Order: sequence, then structure tokens, then C-alpha cells
Amino acid sequence: MTTDRTLVRRISERFREVNGDHPMTAADDTYVTGQFVPLETLCEGESRDADEARRLMLDGLLPLPGYLRSDGAQMVPRDLFGLVAEAGGPERLAAWFIAHWEDPAEGAAEWEAYLSGQYVCLHTVTPATIRRKSELTAEIAAALAAAGPDPSPEWRAALHARVDALDALEPAFTEYDRLRFGGPTSRDTCVDVPRALYPPLPDTP
Repeated sequence: MTTDRTLVRRISERFREVNGDHPMTAADDTYVTGQFVPLETLCEGESRDADEARRLMLDGLLPLPGYLRSDGAQMVPRDLFGLVAEAGGPERLAAWFIAHWEDPAEGAAEWEAYLSGQYVCLHTVTPATIRRKSELTAEIAAALAAAGPDPSPEWRAALHARVDALDALEPAFTEYDRLRFGGPTSRDTCVDVPRALYPPLPDTP
């Protein structure tokens, strides 16, 4: 099947408009290759047309790639089409997605964030995992802000329960992410920092 190079170029341009133009190192490429798959490879494995997938991205019906590898490969999650199937087709995806939030404005904002392809902060991107991540990061930030000079064992246990739950949702990230997001990732601030500041207390014999 012949690839429409114009569509490839337009997706790459849109990606850089959203993420900026930052270099991908060899370490970034290795990380991304382990976590994501080239769009053509995914579409071939699912008997889909990669050009049609790119048209859906440009039309705002499917999220942009999560990364552009340094060789130009447009890297997407392996379950890219999972939500499309749940919603009953790409034309129904937006309404289905937004309906998972009680506040339609909040749902619409999350839909736009989803379309950006920047939800590389989750192993599996669904409305449920997006909402859970938001809840956990807010709870962890609030707990850290309210921490006294000598938090109780109960406080530490509650903090680590939230941190562990977030840890299970999030991948490791790569240095490229810190460039495009302009600073630390949520794993940095809500997993690594809490664990460094408040290590788990040793078990009492």
C-alpha cells in the first residue's frame, strides 16, 4: 500500500506545533520503541489504513502520535484504536469520551488534551485512567502541601498508597518529555519526590 507522504508530513508538522521541536536522543528512541509502535506497523497488524488513521488525526477524531522518533517514525500506543471500538466508531468517540465527565466543559477540555497525543503519562489511556490520575496527583499534591514537620505513620501510609497507585498507572517517561512539557513530569513530582522526602517507615517487629 502506498503511503501518502503529504499526510505524513502534515502529521509531523502538527505534532511539532503541539509539542515544539525538540531533539530525540538515542536513549529517547530506545524508550519510545519499547513503549510505542510505528503507526504503519499497528495499522498493518490490525488490517487498517495508516493514511486513513492520519486523516482522522487531522480531522480531530483520533489523537496525534505520542512521539516522533528521530528517524521520523510516528509512534502511537498499541491500543490506539481501542477506544474507537468501545465508542462504536471514530465519529462517536468524542461524545462517548466527554460523557465520562459530569461537567461537559471539563470533558471537552480532556478530549482536547487526549487529541494532542500527550497522554503518554499513562500505560493505558481511557477516561477512567485519566480521571484516576488527576485524582491521585491532586491528592498527593495536597498531602505534601499539608505535611507537618513530623508526619505520622498513618499519614505516610496514606501517602504511599496514593503514590503506589499512581506509579502503577504511569510509565517511566523520558528526557524528551521534560523538554516538551517544560519541566518535571508528574512521575517526578508525585512519585519520585514523595518517596525521597518521606521514605516508608521500617516495619515494626
